[in-house]
Amino acid sequence: MQSTSSQLATAPTRNRWRSWLASFGVSGWIGLLILLFWLAAALWSQLSGLRAAADAGNVQIFGPISQAHWLGTDYLGRDMLARVIDGTAYTLGVALIATLLASGTGTVLALLAAVSGRWTDTLVSRALDTLTSIPSKMFALIMVAGFGSSVPMLVATATVIYIPGAYRIARSLAVNINALDYVTVARARGEGTLYIMLREILPNIIGPMLADLGLRFVYIVLLLAGLSFLGLGVQPPAADWGSLVRENIGALAGASPAVIAPALAIASLTIAVNLVIDNLPGRARRERGAK
Repeated sequence: MQSTSSQLATAPTRNRWRSWLASFGVSGWIGLLILLFWLAAALWSQLSGLRAAADAGNVQIFGPISQAHWLGTDYLGRDMLARVIDGTAYTLGVALIATLLASGTGTVLALLAAVSGRWTDTLVSRALDTLTSIPSKMFALIMVAGFGSSVPMLVATATVIYIPGAYRIARSLAVNINALDYVTVARARGEGTLYIMLREILPNIIGPMLADLGLRFVYIVLLLAGLSFLGLGVQPPAADWGSLVRENIGALAGASPAVIAPALAIASLTIAVNLVIDNLPGRARRERGAK
């Protein structure tokens, strides 16, 4: 009897996932496959001995594509395919952690501001407006110059920069939902602030916030790549895709794959995330309804 009830309980969840995946368009599946490829590459680079292959030098610098080196070699003669895959973990890992922290913190602050009243809303909003007034790259340069460049510092810097944006989006959604009748009814029956935040408002903003999380991930990837290109991001011997472009910039005149490959990796990741966001089921339904 218990097994039958558990199967009935899991059936709607399974059907929901099937309908969610079935609603993806062709471009969405392409983006999802590219994302899964880079995630697998990041995991493989950490679990395998790829770092040794990436650090092993070759006689020829900026070597062409060959059977031995599918993406040529870099400015020290190292295999570029191994270097790009090794840099995937830093690019995806740092950006993903910073994105989750920024979006999570911004959403929590927005929920708190929406349900706690005018003074809390004003205090949090004005404090984050102060951060918004500082250009993101200038703030990042100040933080790196003051505290040095390390992975934890890069994560903290990107998180602080993008909390205000996540907060503004989440607050605009939460304030509208907070004024609806079912939230008023929940307050009337004595539900607490935490219940209203987590059970009444959060489930109704999770779809738009997932789309915003994807966009914020793209912004953070580009920010970190820009810092690494300036030599202020991930430091040697570690490397992300931005630092790989900077290291091999001397090969740009000869159109060497050593500088083109990491640039294409950045482009493919950002395009893939945008394709997935554009094909999110809730977003697709809203766009069809608008038409």
